[in-house]
Amino acid sequence: MMNIIILIIFGALVGWVASLLVGGRKGLLLDIIVGIAGSVIGGWLMGFFDKSGVTGFNVYSFLVALLGAVVLLVIVKAIKH
Repeated sequence: MMNIIILIIFGALVGWVASLLVGGRKGLLLDIIVGIAGSVIGGWLMGFFDKSGVTGFNVYSFLVALLGAVVLLVIVKAIKH
């Protein structure tokens, strides 16, 4: 149960920072979704560089997830416009 709460908090933080960087705040629920999806996308992208993805609640994982979340938001923004 604690892991789910940490995942939600981590996703919310990552999604919030990514939405501040890219623009277009949509609310807490979407920040959580963007943050969790960003973790998956960031881990996938880091695999191309033979680096590890999200490994826990730490600065490296935050940056990896943030990279993925920003990529996701930029793609969504480009498709919408």
